Amino acid sequence: MMIEAIDFRNAMSLLASAVNVVTTAGMSGRYGFTASAVCGVSDSPATLLVCMNRAASSHIHFIENKILSVNVLAEHQQHLSTAFSSKISPEERFKQAIWTELETGSPILTDALVSFDCEIEQIQEVGTHSIFICRIVAIQQSQQEQGLVYFNRVYHHVGQVEIEVVPLV
Repeated sequence: MMIEAIDFRNAMSLLASAVNVVTTAGMSGRYGFTASAVCGVSDSPATLLVCMNRAASSHIHFIENKILSVNVLAEHQQHLSTAFSSKISPEERFKQAIWTELETGSPILTDALVSFDCEIEQIQEVGTHSIFICRIVAIQQSQQEQGLVYFNRVYHHVGQVEIEVVPLV
């Protein structure tokens, strides 16, 4: 039995996932896109995977640069998810936030929940997408307490906000 694409997309919308902005920089330029298809693979060596549609205009640049960073968005960064999934230019996308670099030179969002700086080690093509298998070379974690997830086609905030409890005397 063949699963229809719309049935697959509807079912996958019920799989809650972190919202990430994936970026690259190098001789091919500075580019980025919003992704939910990011997954840890192994802790030894530290490896993750990122899925990217091969029809994306920036796809070739990720392949040419051979590096990427995964910036896991905090609850207040929904606007970045929207910007990096829109048709605005790469330059305009990057103007929406403050960026830095770690080891590879790929753009790191300064106040992301966590950022993974990676070298692309393998690329596997499956259907409409490329799967980038990435070795993590550096990690930056912020003090943000809430993350941004996408579930049932809506953004949600997850995590605990600590509330100070003052005893009554």
